[in-house]
Amino acid sequence: MKVYLHYALVLLIITALACGILALVNQQTKPIIDRNLFDEENNAREQVISAAKTFEKQELKNGKVYYIAKDEKGKEIGYTFISCGRGYSSDVQIMVGIDTDFKIEKIIIIQQSETPGLGANCIKPEFSEKYTNLEYKDLTVDKDGGNIKSITGATITTRTVTNAIKKDIYDLENELAGITFKQEVKDELI
Repeated sequence: MKVYLHYALVLLIITALACGILALVNQQTKPIIDRNLFDEENNAREQVISAAKTFEKQELKNGKVYYIAKDEKGKEIGYTFISCGRGYSSDVQIMVGIDTDFKIEKIIIIQQSETPGLGANCIKPEFSEKYTNLEYKDLTVDKDGGNIKSITGATITTRTVTNAIKKDIYDLENELAGITFKQEVKDELI
């Protein structure tokens, strides 16, 4: 019995030391990781609305964050936000830039872990270009009767990107216009 207690005590000490070291490493690296993520998002914002000089952070009633893009004179020229949806094998995050008429200027896939050679093709520029100058009502995948051609073998990824963007543009446009719908009605419209 003493042997088991001895082993348990040694294991407890090793585990406590390992946890302490991990906590110390996390404390040192977390600010750096957070700063890099912030810089990546700012870079993506600047890419989706290249004419913007500043971005003003705002929040919708549902808690979703968006940024008002302003030119050098402080005039609103569009909005940026991150859309997210569940793809085939992972969450797909998209940085979306829209103008003040709610037409898409550009999108960039900022995070995905979809199947290589299939869904992962969503990071290619030709995929993102399909969304340029589209309005909310135009965001439907060809397999659902729309005009956005799906990635071959990756309809789920294409549908995820399209529906995530469509929902977030819908929410932003309606909140900025002062329109609110009950959730059931909103689900029917989308």
